Amino acid sequence: MSDAIVVEGAHKRYGEKRALDGLDLRVRRGAVHGVLGPNGAGKTTAVRILSTLLRPDGGRVEVAGFDVRDEAAEVRRRIGLLGQHAAVDEELGGRQNLEMFGRLHHLGARRSGTRADALLERFGLAGTGRKPVKRYSGGMRRRLDLAACLITDPEVLFLDEPTTGLDPRGRTEVWSAVRSLAAGGTTILLTTQYLEEADQLADRISLVDGGRVVAEGTADRLKDRVGGDRIDVVVRDAGRLGEAARLLGDQVSVDEDRRLLGAPAPDRMATLSRAVRALEEAGIEAEDIAVRRPTLDEVFLALTGTAPRAHTTAGAGVAA
Repeated sequence: MSDAIVVEGAHKRYGEKRALDGLDLRVRRGAVHGVLGPNGAGKTTAVRILSTLLRPDGGRVEVAGFDVRDEAAEVRRRIGLLGQHAAVDEELGGRQNLEMFGRLHHLGARRSGTRADALLERFGLAGTGRKPVKRYSGGMRRRLDLAACLITDPEVLFLDEPTTGLDPRGRTEVWSAVRSLAAGGTTILLTTQYLEEADQLADRISLVDGGRVVAEGTADRLKDRVGGDRIDVVVRDAGRLGEAARLLGDQVSVDEDRRLLGAPAPDRMATLSRAVRALEEAGIEAEDIAVRRPTLDEVFLALTGTAPRAHTTAGAGVAA
C-alpha cells in the first residue's frame, strides 16, 4: 500500500454542528502531510478520529491499512499522537518520563530504559535525563513530548498543532525534530494554524474549512492558484499612497494602515525595475520594495475568505 492514511467521506456531528462534513484525505507513506485551517475547521476532530479517540459517524477511515472503527487496537499499535497540550509529568525527569511511557506500553524495564536513552540522545536531551521537566524550556518540553510519542517506534505520527504557544526558538527546535523524523521514514500528519509551519515542513498540504478539504497540493501549487508573483511597496508618505498605486498599474491592493501597496508581478525583474523607476521619477520615496510569491494566507483568503493565524512578520517578502 502506498497510502498510510485513507479518509473517504468522513462525517462527524456534535448535535447540530458538523465537525466533519465529507472529509477526504490521503497521505502517502513516509510523507509529511500538513492540514491547515482556521479554528473550528475540523482539524482536531480529524486527528482524534484517526487516532481512534473518536468514532466517525460515517465514511471510510483507515490508518496503516486498518479500519479505525473495526480494528482500533491494530491502529493504536502503529501510531503515535502528540496533542496540543503536554502529556509528560513535570515533576519527573526526562528519562523517568520516557521509562514510564515504555512500561505503560509493556516494553519491560530493560527495554524501556534502552529506548529512553536512545530517544533522549536523538532529540538532543541526553544531558537532561535527571532534570525535572518543570525546569525545561518550552522547546525542550515539546521535544520530550515527541520522544514519548516514539517510544514504540510508530509507523504513523499525528502532530496536532505541535508548536502552539512556543517562542521562535522553541518552534525551530520542534521543526528540526520533525524533519529528523521525516528523514527516517515516519509518516507524519501535521495539523497547524501557522502558515510558515506548513510551508517549512509539509510535502503536501490540505486546506480544510467547514469540515472538508477545499484545496490540496504542494505549497507551490496552492500558491499558483491565486496567481503569480507580486510586488509589495511600502510608501514613506501615506498621503501619496493613491498616486503610487496608480503608478503600479491595475489590480493594486492598498493597506493604508501599513502604507503598503501590492500588485501582480508577471515578470519579476521587469516589474521591479519599472516600479522603482516610476516612483523615483514621481519623487515618491519607498521605505521597502520586494517581489515575492503569494503566501498560504492569501491562498486561504482567496478560497475561503478566512485566514489562519500567522506568526511571520506581516508584509515580509522575498527581496528581489
